[in-house]
Amino acid sequence: MKKQINVVGAVIVGDGLILCAQRGPGGALPGMWEFPGGKIEAGETPRDALAREITEELECEVSVGELITTTTHEYDFGIVALTTFYCGLLSGTPVLTEHAEVRWLAPAELSSLDWAPADIPAAKLIEKAASA
Repeated sequence: MKKQINVVGAVIVGDGLILCAQRGPGGALPGMWEFPGGKIEAGETPRDALAREITEELECEVSVGELITTTTHEYDFGIVALTTFYCGLLSGTPVLTEHAEVRWLAPAELSSLDWAPADIPAAKLIEKAASA
């Protein structure tokens, strides 16, 4: 049985645009796009984990807002349960510590990227909400 990995992703919104991050060449799913975030550690709430991960990965501080969705996807390395939240950027400018690139895109442009499978449902929900 594959292990379940509980992760969180930040949909960082600024000036109507969404921060999208391209995974670096060294880890799983290299070159695919994601909402930045990471694993929930023991004893952490999803919101606390997300704030910590964004500080570690992008050297920014965010406010974690509304829950978007939780999706599950089975990969070769395990089953990922991804919970995404809307976030606001409180301080800092995203720094590439783990990602190859970041882009700020309008919600309607999200479908132009090659998303990691677990991130696709959230990207579609954001696009749909923005066009409603």
